[in-house]
Amino acid sequence: MQGVFATTLLKQENFPENFKFYFKNRQAQVSQDWHALNQLVRPKLKIAIVTETWPPEINGVALSLLQLCKGLQQQGHKILLVRPQQKINCDEFSPNKECLVMSQALPKYPGLQFGWPQYLKVSKAFTAFAPDVVHIVTEGPLGLTALHAARSRSIPVSSGFHSPFQDFSRFFDLAFLLKPIQNYLRWFHNSTDMTCVPSHDAEKALRSFGIQCPLKVVGRGVDTEKFSPQYRCEKLREKWGVTDNTTVMLYVGRLSPEKEIELLIETHSAMQRMQQRHYKLVIVGDGPDRARLESLVKCNNVEFTGSLTGKNLAAAYASADVFVFASQVETFGNVVLEAMASGLPVVAYDYACAGQYVEQQVSGWLSPLGQVNHFIQSLYQLPARQQLRRMGLQAAQHVKQSGWQQPVYEMEQALYQVVKECYRV
Repeated sequence: MQGVFATTLLKQENFPENFKFYFKNRQAQVSQDWHALNQLVRPKLKIAIVTETWPPEINGVALSLLQLCKGLQQQGHKILLVRPQQKINCDEFSPNKECLVMSQALPKYPGLQFGWPQYLKVSKAFTAFAPDVVHIVTEGPLGLTALHAARSRSIPVSSGFHSPFQDFSRFFDLAFLLKPIQNYLRWFHNSTDMTCVPSHDAEKALRSFGIQCPLKVVGRGVDTEKFSPQYRCEKLREKWGVTDNTTVMLYVGRLSPEKEIELLIETHSAMQRMQQRHYKLVIVGDGPDRARLESLVKCNNVEFTGSLTGKNLAAAYASADVFVFASQVETFGNVVLEAMASGLPVVAYDYACAGQYVEQQVSGWLSPLGQVNHFIQSLYQLPARQQLRRMGLQAAQHVKQSGWQQPVYEMEQALYQVVKECYRV
């Protein structure tokens, strides 16, 4: 078979001449050199993607997965998408095959859901599609079902680690679940052939509590066509009730205790009292903590917009002056990249996305993890809007080449590695 494959390659007019010479003079060694050839001509994969979150749900996991799926499909790979049913379908991606299971809303997160563990339905989908690899994005009931279904068929399995659930527990009065959650995550990921993580910080975190399976960093990107300084909108600033003398501090993301938005509100209030400058805090997003956070606001200089998407989100980013991000439990933090691409300097902690992309006092300000007072001081010392604007343009320039091509390539290479190790191709 390998000899036939090599002969077929030789007939291709665009196949490099040096390799034609190589095969003509070393036909006897084609089998021995199969692995070298395979590095140049990779087979297209049939990939089963299993996830409990998918657009139009608004979160970093769903939106990142959409970009990775689109990129993999554009590279010629076929995708079986296994996910919960949704009331509204995503029109940005059409999988080659789809398996929908029943869904259940998450407590405190009515906008998010998990998939029922319909083992028989998932098993039949795997049998019909015959995937080369199963990639499990989320570790919930559907992910666990897919793990068992794949293992029963000896299909290679990779997984993704995107949300530090073990850290979330302390923000929801669930500290007693910390050890059980860690034990489950440890078992789950060690039961897969590889776990993909979005940053080196996430990689270190997994190693620290006993994940021993191979880890692969698959980064994230940003669409600089969607997020750009060109979408700045003065009419939107007028709607926010701000003037040229107002510095707009922007947060984008889930409104949930682990994001520490309360700290932003309290610091903004203190800044209003202490300084002559005018500040406006704009909070974009929704979540279980919204009502409580709104109750904390004592002035009209805090704006809650609710969830925004598309052009409205792009305009919100570009129309602000600085992006403020107080979360300390991110595996990556896609919103930081979106803010930088939109021309905003960033105030955040020195880890994950911000630690990777923000240059201290050039495109933003970074605080050591855990040093809340340092973070607050960075907000107190924000420079004038003109300097923020210059730093924002530096930020946009810095991430200009940080598209999704590289993350898609990294994901593709990770899946090839899993298949190679399991099948010894």
